[in-house]
Amino acid sequence: MAQKPSIPKGTRDFSPAEVVKRNYIKDAIRSCFTTYGFQPIETPSFEKSDTLMGKYGEEGDRLIFKILNSGDYLGKVNDDVYNERNSVVLTPKISEKALRYDLTVPFARYVVQHQNDITFPFKRYQMQLVWRADKQQRGRYREFGQCDADVVGSKSLWQEVEFVQLYDAVFSKLNLPGTTIKLNNRKILSGIAEVIGAEDKLIDFTVALDKLDKIGEEGVKKEMVVKGISEEAIQKMQPLFESTGDAGSKLNMLGELLKTSEIGMEGIEELNFIVNTMDTLGLTSAKLEIDVTLARGLNYYTGAIYEVAAPEGVNMGSIGGGGRYDDLTGIFGLKDMSGIGISFGLDRIYLVLEELNLFPETATQNTKVLFINFGEQESLYAMQAISQLRKAGVTAELYPDAAKMKKQMGYADKRGILYTVLAGATEMESQTYTLKNMSTGEQDKVSFKELSARLI
Repeated sequence: MAQKPSIPKGTRDFSPAEVVKRNYIKDAIRSCFTTYGFQPIETPSFEKSDTLMGKYGEEGDRLIFKILNSGDYLGKVNDDVYNERNSVVLTPKISEKALRYDLTVPFARYVVQHQNDITFPFKRYQMQLVWRADKQQRGRYREFGQCDADVVGSKSLWQEVEFVQLYDAVFSKLNLPGTTIKLNNRKILSGIAEVIGAEDKLIDFTVALDKLDKIGEEGVKKEMVVKGISEEAIQKMQPLFESTGDAGSKLNMLGELLKTSEIGMEGIEELNFIVNTMDTLGLTSAKLEIDVTLARGLNYYTGAIYEVAAPEGVNMGSIGGGGRYDDLTGIFGLKDMSGIGISFGLDRIYLVLEELNLFPETATQNTKVLFINFGEQESLYAMQAISQLRKAGVTAELYPDAAKMKKQMGYADKRGILYTVLAGATEMESQTYTLKNMSTGEQDKVSFKELSARLI
């Protein structure tokens, strides 16, 4: 007996109903992106390995899916390298390409490669799949969709403000209340590392702090100790773990902690601008919160960083995130090209809307009316009506085979089709149609004009 086929861990098949719901989310996000002036691009699903490697930190690099070279990929590896059995040394020799880990680094590569064709500041959006060799759990997959918006070529803090508004606009359009846009600044984290005497451990410091929601305060402190950050330094940053109150209170605490750090005070000033501006502009659906422990472990962030939390009571990680990267394009040779971007986690947003039962009926509807097949002549009569209904925007189908009525009605019922139409010899003779409501069982004989009026 043949083995039942399966798919790799961390990937999924999507049913028609699921795809329709996913498209509902993507359409809402795309609509807001367009309204805010972002233009669409797409990049390949895989990049050269050296484009991706070294851009996400040590942990990120481990999660990148590598693609073996075509043909005899071991043929050019000398015996010394092969016998060493060292994957770090061997991998670059047998794999020159990798699946993209996110959309930001490929975007930076795109900007540099096409810089002569781009008008700066360049506002782009991108909605494509990414891949990470991560441990699978609810809301975390190895293949998943990201919906990104970025602006490159401007250092203006008005971009930071606009991205707060963009998050709010999308969640308002999805009728998803109670989301929290968390905000911090990597300059503040650099300032903290400076005042506690751990400047040389900035990456280790931020990577550990980024795990606070997963391993807790004590877990973060233990990891910092393992990474060589002293107990004394960790004690100096204790106010971060104890920070409470509104944005003003948190910024005052940071101001006291970072008063001797120039870069730290610069980060506080930037946060103040965003918070004060949003106090004036206001938000429709989401709320804005300063999170002094928010780190986002990616190495390329240099300024404001965002993370969006799902509504309270929903057990879900972040559903969005992003930040300012001052010189990401510099790694590809284009210096002084500041950028900022945010991402929406399509799969997690789907799970949140599903859990809260927030998908509208229109997001799950498929075919509205099915015409029953009574034979060749009757089907031609039905298809004439179907063609006119489709031109009017009605989703209509003809059952393909002249099967038993019970089978055709069962098909309509299983598909969740709202109406069926009987167009047999009697209806053809009177130039009418029998319209049946599948929910109530009621049926009426109507003219085509009446049929159209009921279905449109």
